[in-house]
Amino acid sequence: MSVTVYAKPACVQCNITCRALAIAGIEYAVVQHRQTPREHVMNSGYLQAPVVVARDGHWAAWRPGRIKGLVERAVSAAELMEDAL
Repeated sequence: MSVTVYAKPACVQCNITCRALAIAGIEYAVVQHRQTPREHVMNSGYLQAPVVVARDGHWAAWRPGRIKGLVERAVSAAELMEDAL
């Protein structure tokens, strides 16, 4: 699963989102806003950080329910792979 977190330095919501992803075992990449044009995030329709982009969707801000959904989909995919073997 490919997840990218567009974050701002010293952002509490960004830090807790990254920590929750790490605890859940979801691999992710962080792109700091100063390295990415702000327009990239704003063109997606978001005005706050973090912006999380996953294969099946994207959202802004601290959204524990969305992270839980990523975990559930990852577990389901792993179970399907295990059953196929």
